[in-house]
Amino acid sequence: MSELTRTVIIKSTPLPRKLFRVFVELEGMYRNMVEQLVLYAVRNKLTSFTRLKALKYRELRSLYSQLPSHYTYTVCQDVSTRVKSFFKRKKKGLAKKDYPVVNRVSIWLDDHLWKMRSLTSIEIATHRGWNVIELEPHKQLWKYINSGWRLASEAKVKLDKRSRQLIVYLTFKKSVEACKPRGFTAVDVNENHVAVLVDDKVHLFETGFRDIVLGYYYRRKRVQEKYDKLYGASCRVKRKVLRKLKERRRKSDLRWKLANIVVRVAKEKQYAIVLEKLGKNPAKEMINHIGDDQLRHRIYQASFKGVQKAIEEKAREYGAPVIYVNPRNTSKICPIHNAKIIYSNGSRVGKCSKGGELWHRDVAACYNLLLRAHLGNGSTAPSLGGLKVDGSPIPLGSTATHDPTGIPKFLWARWKSLDETLKDPEMKGMTI
Repeated sequence: MSELTRTVIIKSTPLPRKLFRVFVELEGMYRNMVEQLVLYAVRNKLTSFTRLKALKYRELRSLYSQLPSHYTYTVCQDVSTRVKSFFKRKKKGLAKKDYPVVNRVSIWLDDHLWKMRSLTSIEIATHRGWNVIELEPHKQLWKYINSGWRLASEAKVKLDKRSRQLIVYLTFKKSVEACKPRGFTAVDVNENHVAVLVDDKVHLFETGFRDIVLGYYYRRKRVQEKYDKLYGASCRVKRKVLRKLKERRRKSDLRWKLANIVVRVAKEKQYAIVLEKLGKNPAKEMINHIGDDQLRHRIYQASFKGVQKAIEEKAREYGAPVIYVNPRNTSKICPIHNAKIIYSNGSRVGKCSKGGELWHRDVAACYNLLLRAHLGNGSTAPSLGGLKVDGSPIPLGSTATHDPTGIPKFLWARWKSLDETLKDPEMKGMTI
């Protein structure tokens, strides 16, 4: 049994000027308290919330007596989190200053400072009393409310001063019990596609990450060359144009849609998901011996770890177990003969040096991941564990074990299930 936490961001309706001024004053006082406590905590090397509250509570209450007392508690929690993060970054050599700078402030609220008035409105305690805030509900909010998630006692609020709105961060929690797996589905993540093995068949999902990375690489390069020449390297206009690029959003959208498809298949069949056990920063290890700047950028921006994290998060939500296995040589070893697969001329199809059959490298990787999961599941002998692997020496043999089914991005990115995608008329004859 594990507890999941998700945050839903929702905006309020535009507030009257008088009411919004109350929250501007509240944010100003909250910011002053945060700035004072951050300096004190760093100077005295305090990271404990309880210790910070014990030392500074009376002083803050005397300075800001007009505020509800629990704002002092939430400020201490906020500062404790900031200082812990600062010390962690300073230990790694990433902090450039002696003290953390308070640029942006979110007002932390506990159960004494806010409450749900209805499904579309909340009440927040301020120095002017309780204020009712009407929300603008959206699809994601209704999804969490209607699917068994419970609302947590904490919340956060930011101010959007351009539109006079509050941005409310609501936290939902849910307890999920992991199911006992009846089998495995292996997932092999690559730069431009993801291979998924389901019931002895490998499906190759085209992600297009390479084209996205290269497209935005050239676009950023053109923008930098244009504005650096006109206004200099640190001009504000260039930063404004670069902020409008949507590379991160597009890649994130594809990651979560793919994770949904994989995890729903695993949940439906009660399978555990087998992933490669990558390091903390696999892309950094890959580019150590690569000199081409463009290729280094492509590999560094590829979503190897991002896809795995999205699958892991969705698996926790659906209660599907995730197993990590050693990825070493998974695409270079024949799953049948345990012999080396020989690839020539950069081809993704290689020939087994012992049996002579042809293997697509992603198919070989998926089967090797699956075999390693089976061998780590109580088995002591190097057997296939009842897997149906075509052992004939005929290239791309009759059971098509070696031949993946390619699924173009325009089909699966519609967020259909795997079964519905495979039934699409455009999927006829889709093999690689």
